[in-house]
Amino acid sequence: MSNSINDDMTSDKELIRSVNDGDMNAWESLMRRYAAKAYQIAYGVLGQKEDSEEVAQDAFVRIYRALPKFRGDSEFSTWMYRIVVNQARNKYRWNSRRGANLNVSINKPIDGDDNGTYYFDLPDKQKTPDDEVVFDEWSRRISEEMQNLPPVNREALILRNVKNLSYEQIAELLDCKVGTVKSRIARAREELRKRMGMR
Repeated sequence: MSNSINDDMTSDKELIRSVNDGDMNAWESLMRRYAAKAYQIAYGVLGQKEDSEEVAQDAFVRIYRALPKFRGDSEFSTWMYRIVVNQARNKYRWNSRRGANLNVSINKPIDGDDNGTYYFDLPDKQKTPDDEVVFDEWSRRISEEMQNLPPVNREALILRNVKNLSYEQIAELLDCKVGTVKSRIARAREELRKRMGMR
């Protein structure tokens, strides 16, 4: 047996099989493959670095414990995302009950319907101090307005934008129909555009 695993050539299923056989190198490879994605999903929901790191770590502990029961009915990535989303939801509710000041950071394009794409402009590297002030204010407003969206709509929009997941993947993650996902995202986009004075 090889002592090293080629992360790029080994499939998720092969890594999972090796982890379940006690190969900790395979587990480290699986974590390397998905750690950044788990963090990004958690950050999209929570908007806080420390909480997002905690959620991602907790999610991987749960994943490791549950891995022997993973049947492979869905892709590992979808299963992993669902666990991270659920953990992030729990953390969000826990913070909300304690009055934590939460912000949702959106630094990705906000895409529109199938006929067009809407972008929040990001500053270039040569921005002036005045540009920096304007951008900081714009970013703050986006975070605030995102926070004011209904949670189910905000969550669907984040999953679409942070990781560019397909409607089908989001539907599976959120345990709802594709039509429901599209409706939530459309409502979130429309409300966000109105709140930002874009329409």
